[in-house]
Amino acid sequence: MELLREIDPSDWAALAWFAVCWFGYGRYADRFSGKRAGLVNVVHGYRLQWMRIMLQRDNRIMDSSLVGNLVNSVSFFASTTMYIIAGLLAVMGTTERAISFASSFAFVRPESKVMWELKLLLLLAIFVYAYFKFTWSLRQFNLLSILIGGAPLPGADQAEQERYVRKAGKINSFAGDDFNRGVRAYYFALAALAWLIQPLLFILVTAWVVYILYRRDYRSQTLAAVNDS
Repeated sequence: MELLREIDPSDWAALAWFAVCWFGYGRYADRFSGKRAGLVNVVHGYRLQWMRIMLQRDNRIMDSSLVGNLVNSVSFFASTTMYIIAGLLAVMGTTERAISFASSFAFVRPESKVMWELKLLLLLAIFVYAYFKFTWSLRQFNLLSILIGGAPLPGADQAEQERYVRKAGKINSFAGDDFNRGVRAYYFALAALAWLIQPLLFILVTAWVVYILYRRDYRSQTLAAVNDS
């Protein structure tokens, strides 16, 4: 209760806005945008097409290499996230030094040690969430590589091939979706970083992050290019 009393109403408002934006946009992008031609939905169609074309090839080395590239990308983010978590834990061990350094900037609002630790805990929670998403994505891409190894050969039963395409396409999309959620956490971590400066800046940067994500998912030139029919 003492901790709750130390939190300013402006901090409560900023934190609530952050939670609404992150979970609200995540729910919209993952569940309620199925009828929209978003980047995630369009790419899912290409994943299904990839699996169908793969079944026509006798040699699947190229497909294995493509999955390997995806695994390397996810592994990079997973390992980077671990370094960030370690860095945040180190900063939490020297909170007083961090407060002293931040107080030298005129635009940083003075805060108590408890508030600084709370803000760092928010950043730590975000990156832990991202780490779980990246590692789960990594496991699913590894499963996809196994499915490619056991894929039906050309000339197999048509129904069997179609079942395989749907199965492998879904695993591919599930892995890609979790990777996207991990990257999305990085964007919101940048917004949470602004909380160390000012609650108002935290609110503005969070709104800006949602705008950037929406633009890239539903209004970007990349989407227009891959969705050009």
